[in-house]
Amino acid sequence: MFPETLQWRSRRVILALIIGACLLCLPWLTTSLGLGFYLSLATRILIYAIAATGLNLVLGYGGMVSLGHALFVGLGAYVVGIASFHGMDNGWLQLLIALLLAGLVAVPVGLVSLRTRAIGFIMITLAFGQMFYFLAVSLKQYGGDDGLPIYQTSMLGPWPSLDGKVSLYYLALLVLALCMYLVWRIAHSRYGYVLRGFQANERRMLTAGFPRLRYQLAAFVVSALMCAVAGVLLANLTTFAAPSYLSWQSSGELLLMVVIGGMGTVMGPLTGAFLLLALEEALSGMTQHWMAILGLLILLAALYASRGIWGALAHPAAAGREDD
Repeated sequence: MFPETLQWRSRRVILALIIGACLLCLPWLTTSLGLGFYLSLATRILIYAIAATGLNLVLGYGGMVSLGHALFVGLGAYVVGIASFHGMDNGWLQLLIALLLAGLVAVPVGLVSLRTRAIGFIMITLAFGQMFYFLAVSLKQYGGDDGLPIYQTSMLGPWPSLDGKVSLYYLALLVLALCMYLVWRIAHSRYGYVLRGFQANERRMLTAGFPRLRYQLAAFVVSALMCAVAGVLLANLTTFAAPSYLSWQSSGELLLMVVIGGMGTVMGPLTGAFLLLALEEALSGMTQHWMAILGLLILLAALYASRGIWGALAHPAAAGREDD
């Protein structure tokens, strides 16, 4: 699927504006009705949508199937946890450290992974993710397998304290909007078309003289940075940093969010994060066999919405067809 073109009267733009307006009004609605739990759930959805947006850059626009992107989410969370453990609550400094660390890890991981293709790329990213997962488990000083409680949330200067649910929600919403805009700009740039060209026909792009490794590595690093920012926010939401944040299961959830929502679409990751996490919360309260029901719903979505849910909403006539 080629990057979306922006037509202000199109169905997808109208849907996006409606969703944006609902998200802006959500804290007021939940506060008025005394439904604080749903505000926390919405914040969690936004944070995972940020991470899924990062993954969508390499998966949806670059064709790189990564099963290790939760690694960068976990790095961001552990930076906040370890910094708080040592009495450092400066959120800007934590964010800077998280971005630097994620970049330093993403470059060698990307260099090694991108020298392979298809299943090789998937397995190497999975291996790196599990390597850091077991590293987190081995950090006994910082909780080991039990995880690390965070007793002091990040302080972000003029921004209100992240202890408040509303302030953290709006911060996550702002970061998500910026990430989505960045992905949209990348997708519509010369760089984005080259990246998409490698997904469509790598041999032709190489013949034209474009360096594959340079373009794909840049996308891989940018996506890792987005995931690290999501990890910083997730740690402040849960006030906890756990090895499970880095596990392959978490990477698989991010992958599902992108695929279900709609690969190569700006709104797809948010749609997928909402559907997966909202259904998980609703079904788990109804039956202990909720995972089987969720799996069936995911199967139906894959069968009848090949473009993803966002693609089905934006292009209902083509919901069940493959891209041209």
